[in-house]
Order: sequence, then structure tokens, then C-alpha cells
Amino acid sequence: MAQDREAWLVKARKVLNIEIESLSLQRDSLGDEFTEAVATILELQGRLVVVGMGKSGIIARKIAATFASTGTPAFFVHAAEAQHGDLGMITRHDAVLALSHSGETDEVCGLLPTIKRLGATLIAITGKPDSTLGRYADIVLEVPVTQEACPMNLAPTASTTAALALGDALAVVVLKQRGFREEDFARVHPAGSLGRKLMRVADVMHRGDELPLVPVSASLRDAIVSMSRHRLGITGICEHGQLVGCLSDGDLRRVMESGHIDLEADVTLLMHPSPRTIEADHLASEAVRVMEEHKVTVLFITDSSSVPTGVVHMHDLLKAGVA
Repeated sequence: MAQDREAWLVKARKVLNIEIESLSLQRDSLGDEFTEAVATILELQGRLVVVGMGKSGIIARKIAATFASTGTPAFFVHAAEAQHGDLGMITRHDAVLALSHSGETDEVCGLLPTIKRLGATLIAITGKPDSTLGRYADIVLEVPVTQEACPMNLAPTASTTAALALGDALAVVVLKQRGFREEDFARVHPAGSLGRKLMRVADVMHRGDELPLVPVSASLRDAIVSMSRHRLGITGICEHGQLVGCLSDGDLRRVMESGHIDLEADVTLLMHPSPRTIEADHLASEAVRVMEEHKVTVLFITDSSSVPTGVVHMHDLLKAGVA
């Protein structure tokens, strides 16, 4: 049995070596056709429609999803379903990215006359540039893989790996050229761990009437009323519109424990100067780090002039799934 296990590892490494070689060939084959495809996708007035069948269809679906999640309107169309009505989703303003390693897949090739008649740009990803798909295409991206990892050289393995990597290369070059940023990624990934990871402070902070603030001329009584009304355990103290201090429920408890309570005392005598702040465009996860580092549960959000624009509580971050 031990000998069998070692043999399995040898075979697995051979598969990976073949697939690594296919990626090397794919990398070295990039040229003018690739840059033309990138330019076409960037200039699209419509959407990128990715078409495939079988194993190539699975790869096509992933490529469409990658484009859609990185700022390029894109969707997958199953080649067989397209012949039964789904082709109606394609317009002359779109580009069709068709995958077929042989370039002779019946379901894919059956769509080509209609795609050309519509006037949509056709980009082919194929291992056979001189195939039917290659001849119909406006742009041909070759997958120069001659050996599959399958010992019978039949099951799509190395070729689908290379095609998927080629699709990733297209999508990443396009997103970088568009200037797609973290906040754009967060916008199209509002749910799940990706959305939480890229959530900004501005997405969870309280603002407007929810912002607990009193002027420096306020009394302790005024500060307590503000804290009670907003229920965030804190109130900010402002002078000329700028945040100069804060009073927290912890500060209030310490005043009460001292036994000397003057509700008409100036709040500036009791406030904590230089409260912890963060800017609205920072990641919410950074707000969690600041809170943990300084052992506070509330941060005020200020602009570059120290004007308070919001406040965020640890409970808000917990509710959003960030903390």
C-alpha cells in the first residue's frame, strides 16, 4: 500500500507538471491578438457574452463571473440553450467570447452565423485557430496546448486550465485599465466575507441627527441628555464646528463615583480631550483595530478639518459582521 501511495504522488506531480507547462506555453503565446481583445472589451457599448459547452462551458461560466465581479458587464450563455431562445440576449453592441478547444463544437459553431449576422464582435478561445470557430472569429486567442494531463490525451485538463488562466489574464488587465478599486469591488460584493472585508466606515457609521454632539458651552446636564437621546454611550464636544473632546458613559460613571456631581458644571471641565477618530473612507476592519488597540468602543468620524461627520460603535461593526 505504501508503494501505491508513493506512485500516486508521482502521478499527481506529473499532472501538475503538464499543467504548469501548459500555462508557460499560454504565457509565451500572448501577443497582438490578446491586446486587441482587451481593447475590444474596454470599448464595449454592450456586454461581454461568454459562450461554451461541456467542460469549456464550465470554464466560460467562471470567466463570465470574473468579468462581472470586476466591473465589466458580462454573463454566460450555454451554447445549447442559446439555440433555443437564449441567443436573443445578444445584441450588436455586445462582444461574444466563445470557448471551444477543438473549434468544432457543434453547439458553439451552430451559433456563429447568427452572431455574425447580428454584428457582435466574436472573440474565440480555441486550440485550433484554423477551425470553424477560428475562421469565423474577429479575434482568435490560441490555447497552444497539445498534451492533456489525461493519460489518454482525451479529458480536457491542461487545455481547460490554460483557457481559464487566459480568461483571468483578460479580466485582470481590463480591470486594471479601468482603474477598478477596492471600493468598486466592495460595491459588487455587498454580501459574504468579501463584502465585509472591504466595507468602509462610511457604510456603518451614524450621521446627521444620529450624531451626538454638544457645544463647548454645554453643561454636564446637556451632555447627559445628548448621551441619553442617542444611546451610543458618548457625546462629542465641538468648538467652532471642530471636535475638541468627548464625554463617555465611563467618564460619567467616574464623576458619579467621586460623589461630586454638579449638573451645571461646564462639560469642558470633565471631557476627555483629543478623542479617537477615523476617516469615513477607511476600512471598517481598521476601525475595529483602532478600537481594540486603544480599548474604546466608539470612534468619531472626522474630515480633514476635524469636523465630525459621523460616529461608529463596536456594536455597529459586530452587526455588520466586520468585528
